[in-house]
Amino acid sequence: TLCLSRVWSMYNQLTYYCKRIRKELDNTVDFWLKYSHDTTHGGFFTCIGRDGKVYDELKYVWLQGRQVWMYCRLYRTMERFHKPEILEAAKAGGAFLRKFARVSGGSGGPWKCAFCLTRDGKALKVQRTVFSECFYIMAMDELSRVTGDKDMQLEAEQMMEQVIYWVRVDSSSLGRPQLPGEVPTNSMAVPMMLLCLVQQLTEGRGQEAAQKYGDLASWCVQQILQHIQRDGTAILENVSLEGAELPGCQGRLQNPGHALEAGWFLLQVSGEQQDEELQRTAINKFVELPYQDGWDKEHGGLFYFLDVDGHCPTQLEWNMKLWWPHCEALIAFLMAYNQTKKPQLLERFSQVYEYTFSHFPDAKSGEWFGYLTQEGKVALDFKGGPFKGKNIIAIHEISHNFPLDALKAYAG
Repeated sequence: TLCLSRVWSMYNQLTYYCKRIRKELDNTVDFWLKYSHDTTHGGFFTCIGRDGKVYDELKYVWLQGRQVWMYCRLYRTMERFHKPEILEAAKAGGAFLRKFARVSGGSGGPWKCAFCLTRDGKALKVQRTVFSECFYIMAMDELSRVTGDKDMQLEAEQMMEQVIYWVRVDSSSLGRPQLPGEVPTNSMAVPMMLLCLVQQLTEGRGQEAAQKYGDLASWCVQQILQHIQRDGTAILENVSLEGAELPGCQGRLQNPGHALEAGWFLLQVSGEQQDEELQRTAINKFVELPYQDGWDKEHGGLFYFLDVDGHCPTQLEWNMKLWWPHCEALIAFLMAYNQTKKPQLLERFSQVYEYTFSHFPDAKSGEWFGYLTQEGKVALDFKGGPFKGKNIIAIHEISHNFPLDALKAYAG
């Protein structure tokens, strides 16, 4: 039980954090509204320098989809962003995606989504994965919610069926050759992303939608739980299809940010299902454990990659500090606190918050830097690139998890 003085202290501290996050969200939305819209060809510029100048006109479909989703989400869930210019930007981005992102699989094969487009929408690169399709689904479903366009919702659901087929039945039409030395792998990113899509497609749509994707959601949870390895002492990024540890660097790889992200996805499921066992597993194994293993005791911040046996990871950027694992940690610890009310989870949040908000925001030009050295210095100063996009996605999720009302009620 917390004394009232401690509760009020926590409340005041979180009120300050909330105001800062609100300010960052507003500034970041302004940055992308100002600099990213391509009014000539449609869609959004994604390669944007520190000062807002476009340094490459290529358009990456992951980020096109994320920006459409984010504008719609802000418009739908936060009153101060319920503005015509945000809705119109989302609709324009959605139109660009629908016109250009889908590419024919050829010879009667299924449609895929490109990974990269030219400025005027010509497909430039297609990945042999499902992630471009996943972000396309998120964009179409969220856009259907704010426009009422049932065709978009149907389109999202049809693409979802194709993704499920690729993942669970037959991936051959993705174009990846089956090489004789390849070991089939359960990479945590895949079930985690599908679980995110289930939550997107079922939100607020009643029992019928929940039942439609219920089996898939259960499968995703079980696939994610397979990554708990070494008698519960480590989360590994890649395991065999049977849930066993793989040999070599691939098998020893840890990605603290992914584990934390999976943690709050699992917490969403545990909250919906009132599953206390899943809640404990999510917090103990996917939130606390990767935080403890991944936190840099000397310089602060979360490492990008680790080797579970302490070898140097082969990824050249392994010791860098990236924006997104820290955002995942902030969401995970707040969500964990909301479900358990354990004060130590707020203390973890505070530690991650202090590092994140003292290192990533760019006070001069707006938005956030994405890539820091191990010591916390800016390594890459662009605001958008092939993978780094709108920081508002993470900030929006953080702002929706603040337990201010609960703390104030507790304090009386």
